[in-house]
Amino acid sequence: MKRTRRPASFYFLSVVFGLFLLFLYGPTLTIGILSFQGPNGGLTFPLNGVSLHWFGNLFTTQQVGDFGGSFMRSILLGLGVMVCTLLFSVLAGFAYRRRFAGSQWLFYLTLASLIIPSILVSLGIGLMFDRLGWDPNWYSSAFGAHLTWTLPFGLLIMFAVFNRFDRAYEMAARDLGASPWQTVRLIVLPLIAPSLFGVALFGLTLSYDEFARTLMVAGSFNTLPLEVFGMTTNVTTPVLYALGTLTTLFSFSLIALVLLAMAVSARARKGA
Repeated sequence: MKRTRRPASFYFLSVVFGLFLLFLYGPTLTIGILSFQGPNGGLTFPLNGVSLHWFGNLFTTQQVGDFGGSFMRSILLGLGVMVCTLLFSVLAGFAYRRRFAGSQWLFYLTLASLIIPSILVSLGIGLMFDRLGWDPNWYSSAFGAHLTWTLPFGLLIMFAVFNRFDRAYEMAARDLGASPWQTVRLIVLPLIAPSLFGVALFGLTLSYDEFARTLMVAGSFNTLPLEVFGMTTNVTTPVLYALGTLTTLFSFSLIALVLLAMAVSARARKGA
């Protein structure tokens, strides 16, 4: 059987795609390699030995930087933002299944926060807290700033999901005697479960990594992105690379956990 020869454009686009992957993951891979420098290693190649020395330093008292505290603040803030994003997005998705007065303007107002530069959102919230005499904190002002970033994404996902949702399933459940709450709990939510996992992951990761909208509103205690940024001017050892490697592994672990939860949910739904 004669094989069809691939066009020259295939090889050209393959090279472009390979360069894109190198550009996307090359810096992360470089940081990961340099984080295994020996005790006398520096911030650049070549490697001066191979060890886990700098990973061990992360869990000791540092002259500069608060790794543990900033990490916990970012996780707690991300979890809180995730829960609120998921809850409000699902409720808004149900609400927008029917038209109501002002729905269009409310939709555009929600999306406006994606258009406004992030640093201006942070500055505006910081000024508002200052005028009201409130102290900005990572759990109050930063929490609100992060919601202006995560909520629009959650809403867009849920609007797309409900726009394609077949209401025949709900009508069949109602015909069989299910109450409105039973229809939502037993029919609608299981069917849109993969999208719920996606919204939750979006909310957590966007908040966990957010820098610009946290800069002016975090108060006296930094989140992890702010701590890393502040350390870049003070820390001159590969301990910063070790931190970057661990946070990257943590992010991939979150994605793997969500994929596992989606697989378990799909298997349970198929069994039911």
